[in-house]
Amino acid sequence: MITLLKNGRLYDPAHNKNGVVEDIYIHQGRIAPKPLDNTKISQTYDLTGKVVMAGAIDMHSHIGGGKVNIARMMLPEYQQKQMQEIKNLSEPEAHICTPYCSHHATPTATDTGFRYIEMGYTAAFEPAISPINARQAHLEMGDTPMIDKGGYAMLGNDDYFLRMLTAKKDQKAINDYVAWILHATQTIGIKVVNPGGISAFKFNQRRLNLDENHQHYQVSPREVLQSLSRAVHELGIAKPLHVHCNNLGAAGNFQTTLDTMTASNGLPMHLTHIQFHSYGTEGDKKFSSAAAQIAEAINKNKNITADVGQILFNQTVTASGDSMMQHLNAKHANPKKSVIMDIECDAGCGVLPFKYRDQNYVNALQWAIGLEIFLSVEDPWRIFLTTDHPNGAPFTSYPHLIRLLMDKSFRNEAFAKLNLDAQSMSNLTSLDREYSLYDIAIMTRAGASKLIGMNERGHLGVGANADITVYTDQADREAMFAKPNYVFKNGELVVKDGTVVKVVWGATHTAKPNFDISVEKELKQYFDRYQTISMDNFKISDAEIFDDGRGSVVVNEN
Repeated sequence: MITLLKNGRLYDPAHNKNGVVEDIYIHQGRIAPKPLDNTKISQTYDLTGKVVMAGAIDMHSHIGGGKVNIARMMLPEYQQKQMQEIKNLSEPEAHICTPYCSHHATPTATDTGFRYIEMGYTAAFEPAISPINARQAHLEMGDTPMIDKGGYAMLGNDDYFLRMLTAKKDQKAINDYVAWILHATQTIGIKVVNPGGISAFKFNQRRLNLDENHQHYQVSPREVLQSLSRAVHELGIAKPLHVHCNNLGAAGNFQTTLDTMTASNGLPMHLTHIQFHSYGTEGDKKFSSAAAQIAEAINKNKNITADVGQILFNQTVTASGDSMMQHLNAKHANPKKSVIMDIECDAGCGVLPFKYRDQNYVNALQWAIGLEIFLSVEDPWRIFLTTDHPNGAPFTSYPHLIRLLMDKSFRNEAFAKLNLDAQSMSNLTSLDREYSLYDIAIMTRAGASKLIGMNERGHLGVGANADITVYTDQADREAMFAKPNYVFKNGELVVKDGTVVKVVWGATHTAKPNFDISVEKELKQYFDRYQTISMDNFKISDAEIFDDGRGSVVVNEN
């Protein structure tokens, strides 16, 4: 059985194809070479004039785990409002958010998969899996249909790791522990959130700068970053260390971000939701854009990649492992409610609702800062399209964000509606750059695939998994990217004209580097003394991911 996608315009940056008209053949779920002349084609789709890309990959989106569930419960008033809106519809749309989610910003696990695939996304990665809570995260993502999933395990604030640094354990011991965590949690990368700061918060430190010591362990965030980035690199993990810098959201934090770039000593490092870490202190309000300095540093330091974490104006819920900064920001919650909690010896989290407003000076400038970074970082292979879902905006707003990047006149019209003081502090209208379809294909497909190490996805080469999205080329890029004509998942047609026509289940992507099994001797003693579960129960098996055949595990290699 061979399916032919005929005469599409291919945007496949991994193979330098920029609008090339070409046929694609699909056989047994993969992109196949052109068959012999006498081979029977079972089905043909004429894509003349259509834009064809690989399925999109969201490399940073909070879609599973305890904090997401808390976020879903935070706004019952919006849940009630949405359910009333559903009742008023004569024909409720398919896959609309169920009564178990708060509102559009935090869809259920099931609805998340439908929403992604309807936009042409075929994979999404949870960026903050607390190891002690990894099973819960995987159970939720196991209920997410249509897309491939994966996650990054959080280290750098856990008691065991900080004890290792205090005891001056050698790098090999740290590497073995990091590798063990990846195996035990079935994750694909390592994330560090506010290095050392979440732990320091438990000892009543309310801020922790890059070279300031944790008062209990007497180690600095720089030491945490250096040891973890080296471990990730030496273990051969494709995904660079995923770094949520210290001083999230604080005026003047751009200097911490610049300093953090040097902490890996030239090794690859990924800075996440960098918009929230690009603030200066200029002007009467002592809050300004430092996007130019941040973009210049990214352009200069080729080992650094970043995703933006763009904010868009609407009600959302912020959910973060950074309990230190979420506690500080709780006074800005809208509505006024918050949850700040510790997670055993592992980490913490903070969840609070927030409404971004275009007439609020800080919010308006945050919006502009994100776009300034997008437009000022020169290499689209090293900058990634995210809203830090749901923190900056729900992932369903990606088509709107894409239009802002591709259409300067639309962007300037939106800018003209902002708070006037914020307008005076931004150079956004002077940036003429407009992203091309090829650029969008890099930052949402080829670049994300390369960064994570998904060698068989994110491109349209022979042998790749046939995750393919087909769009009608439209001047209104938001309308174009919101509703693809076709989406194929592993070669099967699953979306037609923006509506799911078949439910399928994706794989879970992991990294499993080698390590010395003797690391478990000390770990078992630690679990027996300090943790509430045994070491063996902490570890997640492949069988748990398989879930009676509904899931599968893909081990990604560098």
